[in-house]
Amino acid sequence: MTCKQTTPAKIIIVMGVCGCGKTSFGVALAERLDADFIEGDQLHPASNIDKMSRGEALQDEDRIPWLKSIVERARELSADNKTVVIACSALKKSYRDLLRSAGSAVGFVHLAGPIHTVLGRVGSRSDHFMPASLVESQYATLEPGTGESDVIELDLGLDVQQNLSRYMENRRKT
Repeated sequence: MTCKQTTPAKIIIVMGVCGCGKTSFGVALAERLDADFIEGDQLHPASNIDKMSRGEALQDEDRIPWLKSIVERARELSADNKTVVIACSALKKSYRDLLRSAGSAVGFVHLAGPIHTVLGRVGSRSDHFMPASLVESQYATLEPGTGESDVIELDLGLDVQQNLSRYMENRRKT
């Protein structure tokens, strides 16, 4: 786990490739923090979901409007100074920079780990539009947040409760 963040984030974006556990961890974190939860996938336009369902990787021009809608929703929910947890791939630094515009206290949790683990998870899902064939493109697009002071890296191989404990321990230190 790595972190250099100095103040607790009010908008926490759980990031990583498809199948890394963003939603499971994000829901647990939101419950723990009594925060609102946003499932970023639900804010994709239908054209993005159709494209991914066909096994086509999204490009920047597909992702930018989606990311802007996440920023708008995060601003709405955090307006009353409540913490918001968002599940969003945030694969590139430029995407994270856009997401940072949602507020002054944005932080990221990157669920990171090996491709073989993610391939196994995505291959066993039957309730999601993202096919396993897109996992490699997600890793190819991924720019880890190494060196970004507001990115905490957790191990996607650990279970949700282990990562939640690690995150909360880190949060207490800041």
